[in-house]
Amino acid sequence: MKKLLCLAVLLTTAATAQAASQIHVYNWTEYMPDAALKRFTAETGIKVRYSTYESNEAMYAKLKVMGAKGYDVVVPSAYFVNRLRTEALLHPLDKEALPNFDNLDPALLDKAHDPGNRFSVPYLWGTTAIGVDRAVVDPAAITSYQDLWNPAFKGRIALNDDLREVFGMALKICGHSINTTDEAKVKQAYDLLAQLKPAIAVFNADAPRLPFLNKEVVIGLIWSGEVFQANSEAGKQVLAYVYPKEGPMPWLDSMVIPKNSPNKAGAHRFIDFILKPEIGKMISETVGYATPNRKARNLLPEAVRNNPVVYPPAGLIENAEFTNDLGPAIALYEKYWELLKTKN
Repeated sequence: MKKLLCLAVLLTTAATAQAASQIHVYNWTEYMPDAALKRFTAETGIKVRYSTYESNEAMYAKLKVMGAKGYDVVVPSAYFVNRLRTEALLHPLDKEALPNFDNLDPALLDKAHDPGNRFSVPYLWGTTAIGVDRAVVDPAAITSYQDLWNPAFKGRIALNDDLREVFGMALKICGHSINTTDEAKVKQAYDLLAQLKPAIAVFNADAPRLPFLNKEVVIGLIWSGEVFQANSEAGKQVLAYVYPKEGPMPWLDSMVIPKNSPNKAGAHRFIDFILKPEIGKMISETVGYATPNRKARNLLPEAVRNNPVVYPPAGLIENAEFTNDLGPAIALYEKYWELLKTKN
């Protein structure tokens, strides 16, 4: 019996040591340079097991099923931070373990999705607007989301595989809030999108720039960083990014620690590492999204720091509407999203 107890203690000790020597990070596809992960391991000795998802919904479903365990750092959008927080799936942050937290822009802190940032730390932010293939479509001719309904683009349109953004576009055209819980308004947006459905070539949430670069589409919804990456990869301005008259859809993604994370200390070390100015610069420069880190932005080359694709013109974001958590009303959107996706 003593031998069995000793063996159990040894196995438990070994498992604890292994958990402390690694962290599991769950993030969006193409959202963190491998160089950052390697540098973290080199500096701390903590290995990073890194996996990705393509939508907030997929991330949430997996975290929910797993009981908020198995991962140490996850990067949901703001409205999903709120959902995870209200469902008690997150571990509160120890700010004393995050000395680099002070590098963050106060304008992006203490928002409704997480008052006081008790559970979340901004990672990157950006916008969703209209991407245009410059070789085929004159960007100056595109002024509204409504332009996607032009018959000339039939079969050459891309939409993000994101129900809130797709419905957000249609709701904006209809003059409604992207956060409405009124079924009549959601149904109106659905009817408008149903008219567009036959003209859509692809829904993409993995790398929305690729259908453009592969010449499968010429116009569509796209994230700001995808346009930046497309132009960087091509070595020239192949895609234009148009802010429509209805306004872009801004968003903020944040780092959180799941409630039952196996290595909460390692998670805090990782988050604080990401908040270093030079690491924030590396990430923003590589993936093309705006950093919430004031010191990191000051380190960026002028071509990135003043790029209107990455950092929208003054006043544009201040007047834009962020996506909020809808609570039970999300079922309305999911119902009509399923109808839209299965419509011939």
